[in-house]
Amino acid sequence: MDKLSPDKYAEAGNRAYREGDYQVAIDAFAEAESGYSESGDVLLAAEMANNRSVVLLKAGRPQDALEASRGTDSVFAASGDTKRQAMAIGNQAAAMEALNQPGHALEAYQHCAELLAEIDEHELRVPVMQSISALQMRSGRHLEAVATMQEGLDKLEKPNLRQRILKKLLGIPMKLLSRDKST
Repeated sequence: MDKLSPDKYAEAGNRAYREGDYQVAIDAFAEAESGYSESGDVLLAAEMANNRSVVLLKAGRPQDALEASRGTDSVFAASGDTKRQAMAIGNQAAAMEALNQPGHALEAYQHCAELLAEIDEHELRVPVMQSISALQMRSGRHLEAVATMQEGLDKLEKPNLRQRILKKLLGIPMKLLSRDKST
C-alpha cells in the first residue's frame, strides 16, 4: 500500500472488512493504528487496534486478536471513554472464548456488561449478556443462564420481535420456579 493518512487507512480497513477481505482489513487497520500512534492520537490508535482485533477474530486468529486488543481498555479507561473501554473488554472476552478460556472470557464479559450497564448502553449489552448466558449454559449453570439472558433483555426500551418472543419464553421457567416456591 502507498503511504496514506491514518484516516484513509481506517476507511480502507472498514471497506475491506465489509467486503470480507480480512487480510487487507488487518493490514489497513495496522497502518492506521501506526499512523495515529505516530501523530500522538492514542485513542484512535487504540480504536484501530480493536478494529484489527475484531477482524483477526473473524479471520480465525483468536490469539492475534487478543494481542491486538490487549491494553486498549486501559487507554479508554484513562480517557474516561467507558463505552469504548467496555467494547475493548468485550473484544478480549470474545478472543478468550475462542481460545477456549471460558473462565477468563466469562469474567471479561461480566466486566464489559457492568460497564455498559453503568452508561445505560442496553442495546450493546444484550449480545454481551447472550455470550455470558451461553458460557453459563455450557458450564451446566442452566438457571443462571436463563436469568442472565432475561436480565439482558429486561432493560431494553424497544425490543424487536425476536427479543420480545425470547423475553416471554425466558419468563416461563421463572414463573414456574416462583409458583413452586409459593406452594
